[in-house]
Amino acid sequence: MYGLVNQAVRKLILHEHGPETWATIRRQAGCEDDDFVTMQPYPDELTYALVEAASAALGAPPEAILREFGRYWVRFAAETAYGHLMKAAGNSVRDFLANLDHLHARVGLSFPELRPPQFRVIPEGPNRIRLQYFSERAGLAPFVIGLVEGLGQRFNESIQVSLATPRDQDHACDEFLVEFAARSNA
Repeated sequence: MYGLVNQAVRKLILHEHGPETWATIRRQAGCEDDDFVTMQPYPDELTYALVEAASAALGAPPEAILREFGRYWVRFAAETAYGHLMKAAGNSVRDFLANLDHLHARVGLSFPELRPPQFRVIPEGPNRIRLQYFSERAGLAPFVIGLVEGLGQRFNESIQVSLATPRDQDHACDEFLVEFAARSNA
């Protein structure tokens, strides 16, 4: 993953838990860098090690850390130089999710080694969609749940997200149900 991702992990920990906790997590993860170069690729194992170390240091399961990071990522990315791309990706959770692959393609122009996931939105009525998440990286379903929740916050939409079908040998992707609060016609 690129340094931008690890920068976000660092910033989240510093903001929520302080520099001492970040130093502990960094040491436990075997991370020598205190900061990360935005456009430099880092081994995925480093990011996973930071999540595991945060789990141990904070006494929370890795899934909870990933979910919180997903929520945070939406705010963090909006504050970076790529915020304008986020604005162009849509004005609702549905539109944004439908445009995520296009957003990743644009980001990939700056990050040539980017290996982004792919998303497919399948409408299931006026208040529900099925979101398919295809990634070469395992174990990130909680991050996606947090990401969708963060988008709900960004667009001020009341939503519920759940993992409907996890990726396994029989399923090529994780599938999520995203349910939207019914809108009144008043």
